[in-house]
Amino acid sequence: MARSHRLFDLMQVLRRHRATVSGQTLANELGVSLRTIRRDVATLQDMGADIDGEAGVGYILQPGFLLPPLSFTDEEVQALVIGAQWVSRQTDDSLAFAVKNALAKINAVLPPDMRSGLNEDMIYVGHPLKGGGPLDLSEIRRSLREQRKLRITLSQKHLNLGKEIVWPIMLGFIDSKRFIAAWCELDEKFRVIGLEDIETAEVLAERYSRNRRQLVKEWRAQELRPCNSEGEVC
Repeated sequence: MARSHRLFDLMQVLRRHRATVSGQTLANELGVSLRTIRRDVATLQDMGADIDGEAGVGYILQPGFLLPPLSFTDEEVQALVIGAQWVSRQTDDSLAFAVKNALAKINAVLPPDMRSGLNEDMIYVGHPLKGGGPLDLSEIRRSLREQRKLRITLSQKHLNLGKEIVWPIMLGFIDSKRFIAAWCELDEKFRVIGLEDIETAEVLAERYSRNRRQLVKEWRAQELRPCNSEGEVC
């Protein structure tokens, strides 16, 4: 592998690890020696990459260092296009507009011989989902980002028609439906609620006290907890 490609790959591996990662782990992922990793890290630091750490401790890449556009491969460009098509067709208008802007920025910095990849129709992404409840998805995403509570009323097919306060922690797209995972203040437990089951919804000014990422971890751990005597997950 050419050294320039190896440096790009090392940057990508460091980006994937959000916490300190050992030099040996990096060496194993890239198939090189630990000595090579130490030399390459020093080279990237000289190039301006803000990499904290040292031999025997580990390394972490601080945000802010951008890879040159030549680091995109044909497969990576196609992945971006497919992802952009899915977002523009399956989410809300706000995200669709944002992804078009993002592709335009990528197109501006790509080498001329790679720009055609952004316009190739090789993969078909399905039509937009129908329905999804009265709440704009951009508002749900805002409540997730800002950790704001939602006041919701479930549709009449549910017995409990009173208003409920929930803490939204994740927005899900499963098959042809949209869901939110949330902590329900009334039940004091996690619930997955289909957006089509929500009659009314309001993003509140009040933020919930717990960290959203930690709540997601607790919800996922609960989902994988054994629920019978044989230790199987139901």
